[in-house]
Amino acid sequence: MAKSLATARQTTIVVVETRSGVTGIGEAWGMPAVNQAYLPLLASYLEGSDLADVELVFSRILARHYHFGVQNQMMACISGIDIAAKDALGKEIGLPVCRLIGGRGSEHVPVYASGGYITEDNARDFTPQLEAIAAGKHRAVKIKIGLGPASDLARVREARHVLGEDIDLMVDINSNYSLDLAKHTLAALAPHRIGWVEEPLAPQDIAGYEVLQRCSPVPVATGEALYTVHDFQRLLERRAVDVVQPDLSLCGGFWQGRRIADLAELHHVRLSPHVWGSGIGLAAAAHYVASRSPSPQAQDAPWPTLVEYDVGANPLREQLFKQPLVAKDGLLPVPPGPGLGIELDWSAVEKYALR
Repeated sequence: MAKSLATARQTTIVVVETRSGVTGIGEAWGMPAVNQAYLPLLASYLEGSDLADVELVFSRILARHYHFGVQNQMMACISGIDIAAKDALGKEIGLPVCRLIGGRGSEHVPVYASGGYITEDNARDFTPQLEAIAAGKHRAVKIKIGLGPASDLARVREARHVLGEDIDLMVDINSNYSLDLAKHTLAALAPHRIGWVEEPLAPQDIAGYEVLQRCSPVPVATGEALYTVHDFQRLLERRAVDVVQPDLSLCGGFWQGRRIADLAELHHVRLSPHVWGSGIGLAAAAHYVASRSPSPQAQDAPWPTLVEYDVGANPLREQLFKQPLVAKDGLLPVPPGPGLGIELDWSAVEKYALR
């Protein structure tokens, strides 16, 4: 991304086990060592609780430890535990998670291909990435920009050249710009029919987002670095965004994810969950989107709710499952089995586990 180059991925797998032997799996964003440090504290509240009561326990934890705040790794841990608890509960009663949290509105959810990454050699690497995306027949695509207005325009022009004019094209700045720079680059990009600009500003700059949303010729999206419905409330009550992007692995799992989606619906703002980790988070996002109607639309949604589908090489998505989740022609199947409907290959987990 524009802020830095990454050489590895990491995330934390969470396992919940019931006394009857049912297990559920979830994903907590962030470094496993930091997440594990919170385990004794959280376990002291959760062990012995009923699966259906975990949200009450989470509320108790936050009330008791209010000095911790919510923008921290503890909330990521709670997120992973919540996803795992919903997976286990679904398995216990024989229902997919989407039906536990709202219903099964579809057998497939639309995705956008997240790619076009910034590399050490953009001149060599960018076009082949776009060509691979085109070969995948994706209907919506997001590329990385944020290296300056001239670079942004060149990357968007190349994306349009390779992908065509019919593709919905989004761009992601990863909060690398100040307000004036964001205004400048969006004015240049607007003629290329950009679906949204993601994280043009720092996540904490709510006032800046409010100003930008008022003047931007491109819809503004953000939310992957926000925690709980309270962060999103500050953004939405000022009408500072057009698309909210909660990440279930850090925002508070389905517990807070449902509240965020309800809040967005009340403000008539679009939803599109961020996914950047393992296939567990992808499965959770698929159930999340399948459980909701694309309000205010009924059956015909001009811009459907999209799940982020990273097309970069990612063994944590491609190799951890016995049957990986794979998008085809812009659609991702919602796993039909109980819980999340996924099964980990524990030998693959062992292969990639940190030592």
